[in-house]
This record gives sequence, C-alpha cells and structure tokens, in this order.
Amino acid sequence: MLRWVVGAATALLVAGGSALGFHLGNLHNGLIAVSFTAVGLYVLRLRPGHREGRLFVAVGAAHSVMFAGRQYGLHAGPLPGASWLGWLGVWPLPLVLVLVGLAVMCFPTGRLPSRRWVPVVGALAAVGLALSIVSALWPVEWPRTGMVADHPFDLGGRAAADAFYRVARPVGYLLFQLTWLVCVVVRVRQARGDEARQLRWFLYAAAVSAAVMVVGLAVWGSPVPGTLTAPLLAAAAGAAILRYRLYDIDPVINKSLVFGAMAVLVTATYAIVVTGAGRLVDGYGTVLSLLATGGVAVAFEPLRRRVQRLADRVVYGRRATPYEALSRLSAHFTAPAGGLLDGICGTVADAVGAREVTLWTGPADDLRAASAWPPGTPLPPGPSTLANLSAAADRQDAADLPAADLPAAPGRAASAEPPTVAVRRNGRSRAVVTVTPVRHDSRFRGAITVTKAPGEPFTGSELRLVGDLAAQAGLVLELRATAQRLVAAGDAARRRLERDLHDGAQQRLVTVAMELGAVVRLAGDTEVAARAEDVRRRLLEATAELREMARGLHPAVLTQDGLRAAIEFLVDRSALPVRLTMSVPRRLPAEVEATAYFVVSEGLTNAAKHSGAAAVTVQVEDTGAGLVVEVSDDGGGGAAVRAGSGLEGLADRLATLDARLTVESGPDGTRLRTVIPCG
Repeated sequence: MLRWVVGAATALLVAGGSALGFHLGNLHNGLIAVSFTAVGLYVLRLRPGHREGRLFVAVGAAHSVMFAGRQYGLHAGPLPGASWLGWLGVWPLPLVLVLVGLAVMCFPTGRLPSRRWVPVVGALAAVGLALSIVSALWPVEWPRTGMVADHPFDLGGRAAADAFYRVARPVGYLLFQLTWLVCVVVRVRQARGDEARQLRWFLYAAAVSAAVMVVGLAVWGSPVPGTLTAPLLAAAAGAAILRYRLYDIDPVINKSLVFGAMAVLVTATYAIVVTGAGRLVDGYGTVLSLLATGGVAVAFEPLRRRVQRLADRVVYGRRATPYEALSRLSAHFTAPAGGLLDGICGTVADAVGAREVTLWTGPADDLRAASAWPPGTPLPPGPSTLANLSAAADRQDAADLPAADLPAAPGRAASAEPPTVAVRRNGRSRAVVTVTPVRHDSRFRGAITVTKAPGEPFTGSELRLVGDLAAQAGLVLELRATAQRLVAAGDAARRRLERDLHDGAQQRLVTVAMELGAVVRLAGDTEVAARAEDVRRRLLEATAELREMARGLHPAVLTQDGLRAAIEFLVDRSALPVRLTMSVPRRLPAEVEATAYFVVSEGLTNAAKHSGAAAVTVQVEDTGAGLVVEVSDDGGGGAAVRAGSGLEGLADRLATLDARLTVESGPDGTRLRTVIPCG
C-alpha cells in the first residue's frame, strides 16, 4: 500500500510542477521522477519486495520533490512561499545523488556486491550530507538554478561558504562518479550468466546516455540533451531486472558499436580531407568534397569489416560466428585424415562458448563417447543411451527461455534436430546442458552434449547453431560409418578368400602333389619318374605361393592368435633384421588389429624393396586410449604417400578409424607412425 501512496504523491507533484510552466533546465528532474517511479512500481508489482525496485521508487520520489520545488521557485512572480518551496528543490541534490549512486551500485539485485562496500556508501553519504547542509544554509546553488525568490536564510559567512562549495562540490561529485564506476566494474567482473546480461542492458543505456551528453556538450555546449535521456536508463534497468528479452541485448550492443564507430570514422575522414586539405590549398571546393566522398566510399567496407570483427570480439569474446563455425567445420572435411571428430567438438565449443562438448556415436540404445573437448578431457566410460543422457539432467522449464529463443524456427533445415535444453545440478552449480541427436537421412548416428558454465543459458541462435552443426556432424558420421562398413566388408571378404584358398584350392593342390609322389614311386621308367617329380616340385612351389598369397590377404594367425603372434610372424619372415618392441597385453577390436598388422607389413615391405636399409625397428604399444604403431629404417628415404601407392591405401584405411599416417622420410631413413584409437 505504501508504494502506491508514494506513486500517487509522485504523480501529483510532477503534474502540479508541470502546470507551473516549462523550464528546460529542470525537465530532467521530472523525467527521472516519472520514469524511475513507474519502473520501480512495475518491478514491485511483478516482483514484490524487490530491493532494486524500492530503490527506484525512492529515487523517483526524491526527484519529484526536487522537480516540484524548483518549478515553484522558478515561477515568475514569485509565488507565495517560493523561497521555502524552491529551497526544497535545491539543497537535497547531493543526498539525492548519493541515493542514485546507491541504486547504481546495487543494480540489479538491490544489494551491494559485498559488505565491504557498506563503509564506502557511508562515506559517500557523509560527503553528500556535508554538501547538502552547506547548500541548505547558504545560497551556494541559487545562481546556478536561477531561482526567482531569495534564499530563506540570510546567514553570515557566505563568501567562505561559496569558496568551500566551489571546491568541495566538483571534488565530491567526482568522488561519487568514480566510486559508482569502480563498483560497477567490480560487479561486472564478478557477474555470470543472467546477471552479466542484466548489467549489459544497463551499461548499454548508460553508454548511449553518455554519448548523447558528449554530443550535446560538443555541439550545443550543454549537458541537457544527456540528462534528458535518463528515462532510457530506467527503462533498460527495468527490462533487465524483469529479464524481458534478456538475450537480445548482445546483438543490439554489437550493431550499436559498429554503427557508432563507423559514424565517427566516416565523419573524421571526411572532415580531415575536406577541412585539412582545404586549408592547405586555401579553399574547400567541390573537387575536395568529391575526393573525400570517394575516399570514404572506397574505405567504408574494409573499415566496416574490421570494426565488425572488433565488435564481435568485445561482445562475444573469442567466439566463432555461425558462418565461421560452419566454414571451420567444412575445412575439417577437406583436411588430412585424423582428428575429424575432435574438430567437430572444437567447432561446436568455439561457436557457443561451451565449457565442455562430447560427441557420442552409435545407436540410440548403445551410445559411446567418441570425442570430447577440451583436448585431454577423459571420455565418459562405458555405453549410454539417448534417454539416459537426457534423464541425467532435469529438463529446463520453457519459461526460462524467451519465446523467441526456443529452438523451433521457420525454415529450419529438416536434418537439424532441436536440442533438449536441460539444467544439470551439481551441488550449488547449475550447469546448462544441451543434448542434441545427430541424424542423417532420418537415421540416428549419435548425439552431441554441450555444457555451459552455471548461469549461462543458451540463446536461441546458439540452440539453432548447435542443431545445424549436429546436422553437419550427421553427414560426417554417416560417411565414417560407411567407410568403416566398407573396410569391415573388405576384411571379411579377405578372410573368406583366405579360408577358401586354404581349405579349398590349397588342400586340393596338396592332395594332387601327394598323388604325384605316389606316381613317382610307382613309375618304373626313370625318365617318367624324373618328369613327374619335376611336376610335383613345381606344384608344391605353386602351393607355397598360394599360401603366401592367402596370408597377404588376411593372415589366419591374426584371427586365431592375435596381433602379437601375427607381427612376430611378419618379423620372422622379413628379409631385413628387425628389432621388435611390443606392449599389447590385450586383444583389440578386429579392425584395429588388422590395420596395425597392415601398417607393419607395408613398412617392412617398403624397407626391404626400396630403402636399401640395413635394419628395421618396429614398435607397437597399447597406451589404453590408442595403439601406437611405428616402423622405422635406416635406409635412403624417398617414401611418400602417392596416388595409387600402398601408403595411400594405408592412409585411407587409417582414416576410417580416425587415425592419421605420418610419413617422415629423408637421407637418414624412413619413419611410419600412427596412433589408432582403440579406447
């Protein structure tokens, strides 16, 4: 009830003061009274008991008293009691400024950043009280306000009071402003999430007001235009407190920075060319104007791009724009094989300012973490499901996101899956998480979970960007799955062919060779026996070649006994001496073992055929997260990944497992190295 009484009194004072005439120098007090009281009452209506709302009402009420008192004291005549009523509109100013400063320092919660600021506010109040007492007892503010009636007091020592006030007033007001600035800076540095955006609303309005004041001082020599923008501060503060379209402030600040900077640059360029050059040639002239206009036109777009990048850096930090994010993801597609999934996670993190990103692959009921950002982040152990990922976080209420920021949007790509926005509780922190399914052609390929710091919700554009990046990731995972299926199908075909050769043609050839041996023993003719023995020998050689061919397709020992036995078999049959170091205490996935085998096989074959090396070193180590395979020789080098070469096929095979083949070849030897993920 009290707030409505204060509101009604404020309205009566402003209306009554306005009826007494128009005074431009006092207009800002009326505007502040109306705007701050209205915003404060509206905030208290929606958020009863809100401390900042009460401070706003107090600021508005104080300015209404000052407005009505000054209007009465400025009226020509003067009116009855003008000295005393006008006096009420003048001397409280320093204390009212302290109240305004308290509202600024407590924004947006209505509380100071910490208890350490309480003595500071006390010191400001003491300074304001001292200035107000001097203003109340002597007419030190009377000449500046232009009061028609005389000051109600006629005390001695006016000269001393004027001298004191002339020094103390600017020092005190500067102290007020510096204290407010330091407090706001401290709060901005500490603010996170919604509070940071609330402060951006208020600071944006303050910056606009300051810019108008600077223009007014520069053009008209008066701060009045700046003071008249005070309602903008109240409106911005109210919108921030009530969180109305809170997430729209970043684009507004961005565009304002670009527009303001370009206006200053264009004006300065034009002025320098026309004014400066005009004075040098003793005239301004049409030619100089045309030259200035052309110069501005040529330089405008490059300057705008630079200013836009700077504004993006100021508003969003080191964060990729949506276009940059999609471009970066496209660059990963054309980059050399290896690290593609890590690139997807890094692109998503840069685009939305995420604290953590995890990419899951597999069917919806058997998801496994394939990559994570930041680099070095341990992958979540074990399988999970899409339902578990969403259930691990409480779904965020729809009211927590403005309607404009909900992920559904007209014209959205059909492949882009709307993310599930959730809030994960971890003690006192409330980390905001999205779970975005990854699909391609309506086929589920995985999911992306994106985590932001507590109190930093996703904006609508960020949610849409995550969905669009997930759609692109769906294509990557589809191609990756297709390549893996082709490799798996090729390996299966190799195993079948090796088995068919071993159990079919090879066994029949061995049987025929045994039959020929029997023929040789039965043959009485020495010449016939010799020829039969020669045929048998060539048949056995063909059988041996067929056996080697079958081993090259896919060694049976790899399937039966594992990677160690298969690589030891390669080392035993190598034409060059081999120093082997192996540390693989477990069986690995079949595709990993087969790929590692072919890396070693290709390295040994190339060293024996082309390098002229004296020895080869093979190192194979299972590090838990990846299988390190390295083959090096001391030959003459010259190895490279060329089109159609065995190394190119090896690199393509490694790419299906998110691995990269590194080839270092020079006069001192050749080194093939790869790390195959097998975690």
